[in-house]
Amino acid sequence: MHTAASHPVVPRRTMLQAGSIGLLGLGINHVAALRDAEAMSGLSAPRTAKSVIFVFLSGGLTQHDSFDPKPDAPADIRGEFKTISTQTPGLSICEHLPRLAAQSSRWGLVRSLTTPYNGHSEGHMSILSGRTPLPPGFNGSKPQAADWPSIASVVGDALAPRGNNLPPAAVLPERLVHRSGRVIPGQFGGTMGHHRDPWFIEASPFNSTSYGAYPDYEFHFVRGRERNDQLKFEAPNLHLPSGLSRRRLNDRDALRQLLAAQRRQLDRAANIESFDRYRQASMSLLTDPSVQYAFDVHSADNKVLDRYGRNAFGWSLLMARRLVEVGVSLIQVNLGNNESWDTHDNNFPLLRDCLLPPTDQGLSALLDDLSDRGLLDSTLIVMCGEMGRTPKINKKLPGRDHWGAVQTVFLAGGGIPGGVVVGASDKDGAYPAASPQPPENLAATIYQALGLPSTAVWKDELDRPHAIYHGQPIAFA
Repeated sequence: MHTAASHPVVPRRTMLQAGSIGLLGLGINHVAALRDAEAMSGLSAPRTAKSVIFVFLSGGLTQHDSFDPKPDAPADIRGEFKTISTQTPGLSICEHLPRLAAQSSRWGLVRSLTTPYNGHSEGHMSILSGRTPLPPGFNGSKPQAADWPSIASVVGDALAPRGNNLPPAAVLPERLVHRSGRVIPGQFGGTMGHHRDPWFIEASPFNSTSYGAYPDYEFHFVRGRERNDQLKFEAPNLHLPSGLSRRRLNDRDALRQLLAAQRRQLDRAANIESFDRYRQASMSLLTDPSVQYAFDVHSADNKVLDRYGRNAFGWSLLMARRLVEVGVSLIQVNLGNNESWDTHDNNFPLLRDCLLPPTDQGLSALLDDLSDRGLLDSTLIVMCGEMGRTPKINKKLPGRDHWGAVQTVFLAGGGIPGGVVVGASDKDGAYPAASPQPPENLAATIYQALGLPSTAVWKDELDRPHAIYHGQPIAFA
């Protein structure tokens, strides 16, 4: 098993000699989250997980055709899929999730997550921030400074790096961007400020023409399966530019002695000092082999790659497991570009052939891998989308439309008891029938797992405190 290592320290003047962050091959989005987050005082909440992997299914997974089937409902609600028994007596799920069915002793479900929103942008904002009311002046067409901060931003600000310069929170393999180029709100720092946006690991290129787990499970909602050989899954380039070795940087450090007086004067400015720390962190990333290990998923053993699946879903989940190993506290994994789970059309063939198989394979491999490495008990996995889907099947190709009133959340590891189901939807899978859970409670479950106390706050630029918790953790006992 690969273990995290401390990052080597490069002298501050070496960092200045290296020049701008751009010279180091890092985009500004990587730098912004490489800050030294201050550890919160008095973290006394019981910590059930060292890390959380938040698997987000943008577009909205249909509850009926996954983890909350309704086999006794009329055909126009029941749908085309059959159910299969799981390892847990009395618990059945969709037939196209056989690997997860065989591991139900490791996971539980919340079948009653609810929001009042049927729009994608509103749903993203609500689920990704853990807040039901929309922020003042919310604009679904673009992120704004008044938006609620995302869960990833809150965790990144509240927790300190675990003995290295990696940020506490990361999002991969891409930002959530609509095919039109519209950036979806809810995934950024919002009122916390852009400097507290989460660390986005951009491994998947923007793709406006097709969807899903390329290359083998790529599809179009109307045309069906297709393949775009131009799509490449690549981690950020964290190598030193040609001709700029660490030895050369250190040798040239003496040149900075000539500017010591000027530097001392500049260092009095807090923003210069802060930026210098970003550059220190960036250089540490460049020179730490554990970071290269986490990102370079293509070099994994062939058996590991086959286990996860050689596709964007499998590679993303493997990268998430490696980031757990090197000490990242929260990893949000966006499974599917451009609202891939928005199955208005061709719901059943797309789920059967393109979406459920790589999710079933990758997620079950993640559970096995974490368990084999002794990390499952200390890693909480949460999977949901921004909404569920309508009970009634539409008459188009056919499919299911937007439905925020109820969806199912998958949870595993991190102390979650296997085979437990919290809450229930009604007989049609339309509304919560027991124990309705708002996004605030799901966010509180994540925060509690990471050891944040219920009194935890984040502070804005004017040093005003803002509560982190807006709900109660979900009880699984």
